[in-house]
Amino acid sequence: MIEGKENCTNLINFRMDSNSAPSSSTVSRSVILVLRVLTFVFLLIALILISVTKGTEDTTNGSVEAKFSDIHAYRYMISTIVIGFVYNLMQMVLSIFNVVSEKHVCGDFGYVFDFFGDKIISYFLISGSAAGYGASEDLHRFFKAEDLPFNSFFAKANASASLLLVGFLCNAIASIFTSFALPKKA
Repeated sequence: MIEGKENCTNLINFRMDSNSAPSSSTVSRSVILVLRVLTFVFLLIALILISVTKGTEDTTNGSVEAKFSDIHAYRYMISTIVIGFVYNLMQMVLSIFNVVSEKHVCGDFGYVFDFFGDKIISYFLISGSAAGYGASEDLHRFFKAEDLPFNSFFAKANASASLLLVGFLCNAIASIFTSFALPKKA
């Protein structure tokens, strides 16, 4: 009777273990994938928004037009978005493979590459966001003083810089999770 009770207890424990929450590595892989998708989406929207940003104001001297390509900080912002976009696209593919196959493509080197890649791309993204936001604020003040408001132009550029900032935050959080995945070397 006691032997049957032990078997029943072992069976219950086995079922509880197999039905328990997924391992932390599976959860962190899934979280990293979600963060990469979010970063990708925010960067895509930021890229579209800054690319279509154009402003036209009528003045006494005629019509004045401004495009994102006229401002160096916005061109820098676009380059950081594109670099982050390409990196995140590559990392999304690798993360999907990682979640599906439950192993890393490049072994220990892959974890190190993810960690340092996320850090470097995070710095690019935050610098692009800061450059875009700073240029928008400074130029908007200048254009207001000259009675050329370009409110819509600078509002779209600020929105793009804000989306880039949110993309940075998602990528920075992903870099925290990739640091947990680094192989432990004693």
